[in-house]
Amino acid sequence: MKYKKIFLIFLIILYLEFIYHLFVFKSFDIKSIFFIIIFTFLTSIFIDLITNLFSDKKNKSFFMVIVVFLTIIFTAQYINYIFYGNVISIYSIFNGGQVFEFYGQIISVILNNIIPVTLLLLPNLLLNVINKKIFTINLNYNQLIMKIGVLLITYSLCIITLNFDYISIYSAKEVYYDKHAPIQTSQVLGLMTTMKLDIKRAFMGFEEKIIPANKEISIIKEKEYNKIDINFDYLIENETNNNIKNIHTYFKNSTPSEKNEYTGMFKGMNLITIVAEAFSPIAVDEILTPTLYKLVNNGFKFNNFYTPVYYVSTSDGEYVTLTSLLPKESVWSLSRSSNNYLPYSYGNIFKSLGYSTNAYHDGYYKYYNRHLSHPNMGYNFIGCGNGLQNKMNCKKWPQSDIEMIEATFDLFSNNDAFMTYYMTISGHLEYNFGGNNMANKNKNLVQNMEYSTAIKAYMASQIELDKALELLINKLEDKNLLNNTAIVLSSDHYPYGLEVSEMKEVINIEDEKLDIHKNNLIIWNNQITTPIEINKYAQSLDILPTVLNLFGIEFDSRLLMGRDILSSSEGLIIFNDRSWITEYGKYNATKKLFTPFKDNITEDYIKNINDIVYNKYVVSKSILENDYYKYVLGGS
Repeated sequence: MKYKKIFLIFLIILYLEFIYHLFVFKSFDIKSIFFIIIFTFLTSIFIDLITNLFSDKKNKSFFMVIVVFLTIIFTAQYINYIFYGNVISIYSIFNGGQVFEFYGQIISVILNNIIPVTLLLLPNLLLNVINKKIFTINLNYNQLIMKIGVLLITYSLCIITLNFDYISIYSAKEVYYDKHAPIQTSQVLGLMTTMKLDIKRAFMGFEEKIIPANKEISIIKEKEYNKIDINFDYLIENETNNNIKNIHTYFKNSTPSEKNEYTGMFKGMNLITIVAEAFSPIAVDEILTPTLYKLVNNGFKFNNFYTPVYYVSTSDGEYVTLTSLLPKESVWSLSRSSNNYLPYSYGNIFKSLGYSTNAYHDGYYKYYNRHLSHPNMGYNFIGCGNGLQNKMNCKKWPQSDIEMIEATFDLFSNNDAFMTYYMTISGHLEYNFGGNNMANKNKNLVQNMEYSTAIKAYMASQIELDKALELLINKLEDKNLLNNTAIVLSSDHYPYGLEVSEMKEVINIEDEKLDIHKNNLIIWNNQITTPIEINKYAQSLDILPTVLNLFGIEFDSRLLMGRDILSSSEGLIIFNDRSWITEYGKYNATKKLFTPFKDNITEDYIKNINDIVYNKYVVSKSILENDYYKYVLGGS
């Protein structure tokens, strides 16, 4: 019996799509099944066509290579989703795709998900069994024309069927034509179509439209707002670039955040802000990490703070924290911003106020192109490779945060006023005692804990951060700088090197999709004697405007995607798949499921927040791609 390639490839791709869908999204709906089937058929016709253009032997070999390639791609995408929660883009593949960064942890992910990984690789075994029975031909001219005609007709039918689903914000028609949301697209149209769209948009460009606001701006004249005088009407009238004009219109219709009782609380102080690698509530222990415990539970205490992981893990975690912009899918946003005007980055703002502005990282200084992005944000940036290796041991992995503080403190602390940024690394995965230098260094402090090895190794790595903070505070106190210095610490992302089951050993996790991102934000000064508890829902996107308000810095809060946590603005947490949380409830975007926290929440409210979340992504991308701030704030 001979097997025709078109039916084989159709069944193989459909099988891969369904296995991926089942283990990633955990459910199916009729709409997704329908669109995945018809777009898979379109792909199958194309593959059948291109594997009939050569001799029989070459056609069969080409077909086999394509099948092997597809199984590897689907498997890599699945592992990447489990690891990072996103879809690998063509940009990431050509820039050292992050799925391949941590081999040991990837092996662990594979072993923990051996059933889906085996199922995704199964078509390769099938091909080896039926290799000699695959039917191939070398098309003549008439057959080629006929197959091209069938391909075009099938493509037309696929496009027509998109009109069957066009109403919701991430409908099939919307994600195919107008919205770049890879997770939603892979759920509705399948992974193959998502990757094809990504490649097309990477090379041909893609602009999304902002959804017009349907509510009046609420401005009370008696109140003060964090805004500056920008004549958006004039800018709109005199702008010829439609993308820029659309962003002008969006910000014109945005409501700024109010100034509040905490405005200017830290005015004139020094600032040390830290993004701590994989920091989480698991690391906060009164005995093992007393400095972290003190800082979390004193100063401002944020009870509903989250650090969602985005598409490029640590790099996007930095980008969101340092710019109050959402990252763009499919690119390295922090690196991409290197040539943009960023007036509201800490470095550029505090430098304009006469502060010494420095940034330090105890990892390789060119990693994620920080040697380009950080100087552009106004920092004198030093890492391992451009100077820090002369002051500390950069050869171990991961490096020591304690050594980084010891090596750098005197470089900035003698200035009259300083703003210093640290990106730590001691808490980096993998969490074991064999391949993690920091975990092994502090192993004796955790060995009697009644937790799994991974949790003990994680805690040991975070002890290094705790001791680094203790050293920093002691050094500030020795120089009489502590009372006049504010410390801000947050994480880049949750410790995704741990299994959720391992995290549950220490912290309560009910919603495994969202609760793993719940975290601590430290905003602390020694002069705050009574903890200030804040219950608003907030995230890393909100840190920059909160700090700028605390320092009494003039800025326009409309131009940032986050909001001052201490203001009266409604709290909103935005996740990488467009899920969200507010005080009224949480929305799971992949399941399209809203869980209310209060009674009588309407569909209009859910739609409004979905629109707000979508717009924040679109506007963030437009700011990044169009270097928008130079248009509105006059940067060069």
